Amino acid sequence: MASLYVDIMSMGTWVNRALLSSGYHVDDPAQCMAEIDRFFDEQNRPGGLLSQNRGQILFAIGALIGKIAIKQYGGDWETDDNDPQGEINCAVRLPNGVRFFPIQRCMRRYENGAEDSIRDYYAMIGQMAQKKG
Repeated sequence: MASLYVDIMSMGTWVNRALLSSGYHVDDPAQCMAEIDRFFDEQNRPGGLLSQNRGQILFAIGALIGKIAIKQYGGDWETDDNDPQGEINCAVRLPNGVRFFPIQRCMRRYENGAEDSIRDYYAMIGQMAQKKG
């Protein structure tokens, strides 16, 4: 049985490749977040990719956001394999102790649209990363 941490690592890599192969430019962190917003805008419609395997895709995109933030700012994933809602409650803890929940944000982006922009969320993560713990 795979752990949540292992799932996060593999799904983040999977969705990165899937986005690249679908023409989304996810090489640069800032551009990646705008491209994730574009993905949500284009695929959150009847017949779009988010109409199928939605939970898996939201989890994977959240994993990618966390992976990029960890690479850029440091920190690590916090997971709990015993939590029945573990896939949703995965968090990233930055070196200064700030925690954020990228999978939950992806769920809100799906539900609420552009008002819960991933690009804006990532900018906020960057600001939080600069604060002293």
